[in-house]
Amino acid sequence: MDPQYTQEWVDRGTDRLGLHIYPDPGDQLTGRPPSGEPSPLVVIWPAMGVPARYYRPFAADLLAAGLKVVVADLRGTGSSTPRPSRASRYGYTELAADVGAVLDALKHRADVGSGMHHPPSAGRRPVLLLGHSLGGQMCALHLALCAGDPGVDALVLVAVGLPYWRDYPAGVRTILPATQAINAVSALLGVWPGWGFGGRQARGVIRDWAYTARTGRYPDLDGTDVEAALATVRTPVLAVSVEHDRYAPPSTLDRICDKLRAAPIEREFYTAAQAGGALDHFRWVRAAGPLAGRIATFAAGLAASDRRPG
Repeated sequence: MDPQYTQEWVDRGTDRLGLHIYPDPGDQLTGRPPSGEPSPLVVIWPAMGVPARYYRPFAADLLAAGLKVVVADLRGTGSSTPRPSRASRYGYTELAADVGAVLDALKHRADVGSGMHHPPSAGRRPVLLLGHSLGGQMCALHLALCAGDPGVDALVLVAVGLPYWRDYPAGVRTILPATQAINAVSALLGVWPGWGFGGRQARGVIRDWAYTARTGRYPDLDGTDVEAALATVRTPVLAVSVEHDRYAPPSTLDRICDKLRAAPIEREFYTAAQAGGALDHFRWVRAAGPLAGRIATFAAGLAASDRRPG
């Protein structure tokens, strides 16, 4: 049975971001597990157009692995409001800033701290950002754009990729005309209606997404050279490609990893044989038990390294 969650929101100007807060190995996020050791908190950011409720099976697997879980809805998706319209002016700058706003909101919960300067033994739980597809890109951009402490101990990327057309196998390089056509429709209508792809999206999100597909680079965001900023990120990363993922094949995640050149990266490939079920860009969520165990091991390694004498 899928676990139940509490619905909460974070206000972002005229927008509200929905959060699914799961109770797990410590009763609630306001409590501690029976061992007294704070369980790592995983904050999940979904793919474009995918609501947070889709990740309930994955949340169940993470909970079973001993991790606390929060799933955020991207702007305009799921429980986040309002729906994108011609009046929506946001793009990647705002989506990346939303990640920081949610982390700030979670700091007020019990022992959720702010980065690796305060190890778990000091009474805070490790915090991992986990992004799927567009959500993973926004997590990485948060790390690049935040000033000072990013508020997290690690980044986990699952089925994430920069959609640069040259990184796709020759047979699927229709990604370039497809992305640019979607951008043209979005510009004409003032919003992407979600016709067969990505759900309803603000024009700015589609504009920035199409730019990355065309150039293999991120546009400057809020006056920041994102490419240079990504190269300075030192947060540990677990980067996982998924078998049979035609939207984010391994080469597209490799490109993001190449941008994070100062970060320690553990690179993996999750197969159907490991999962014991069918996989693709979306179906991995429903066959993620072994992957959740790998993420728990990764989180435990962070805590262990933080407790080692310097």
